[in-house]
Amino acid sequence: MIKQLTLGVGLKDEATFENYYTAQNGTLIQALKNAARGEGERVTYFYGSGGQGCTHLLQASCHEAKRHKLSAVYIPLTSLADYTPEILEGLESVNLICIDDVHLIAGKPVWEEAFFHAFNRIYDAGGTLVMTANVAPKSLNIALPDLLSRLSWGGVFQLQPLTDTEKLTTLVMRAERRGMVLSDEVGKFILNHCPRHMSTLFAALEALDKTSLVEQRKLTIPFVKSVLQI
Repeated sequence: MIKQLTLGVGLKDEATFENYYTAQNGTLIQALKNAARGEGERVTYFYGSGGQGCTHLLQASCHEAKRHKLSAVYIPLTSLADYTPEILEGLESVNLICIDDVHLIAGKPVWEEAFFHAFNRIYDAGGTLVMTANVAPKSLNIALPDLLSRLSWGGVFQLQPLTDTEKLTTLVMRAERRGMVLSDEVGKFILNHCPRHMSTLFAALEALDKTSLVEQRKLTIPFVKSVLQI
C-alpha cells in the first residue's frame, strides 16, 4: 500500500525549505527540519489557512528526510473520496509520515478510528508524524477523545501568514531561483492584481516563467498583463 501511495502522490521538486521564506515561522521550520532528520519531536502539528504554505512545508519535510537517507511519505487528505482508511495501514514502517489536512477526518467515525490506530502504530514503532490542519487541535470537531489528545502530544504551531512585503520578497526570491529577474515594480503589480494566496502567486510565476522562456521576453508589466490576462 505504501508503495502504491508513494507512486500516486509525488512531491514537487520546488517544495523545499530553501524555497520557503521563513519570516516569522523560524521556530516551526526548525522543528520540522529536526523532525525530518529524526531528531526532534515525534509528533508535530501545525495549522494555517489555505494558501499559506502548509503543504509546501510538509513536502519540504519529506525532501529533507530523504536527503538524510530516511524514508518518508506525504498523504494529502483533500480527496478522501478517492481513498479508503486502508491508506493508513503499514505507515509504521516509514520513518517520517506527513499528513495534510487532518481536519477533513473530523466527524467521520471510520476515519477517526483508523487514524487513531495508525497514530498508535507509528508512535510505538518509533516513527515521526507531522500533520497539518486549518485550526488548532482543540478546535477540531473530532469526536474520538483519545485521538484528539494525541494530536497535541508534541509540538503545536500556528503558521504565521506573510505580510505583503514578505510576499513580495518571496516572489522575488522564487523568481531568482528560476533564473528570472522580477523587479519590485512588477512584483507589486502581480500582488495587486492576483489573489494573494502564495500557491496562486507561485502558479502565476510559473506561467510567466514558461511563457518568457518560449517568447524570450523579460518580465514587464505589459508582458504580465498579457500572460495572466489581467
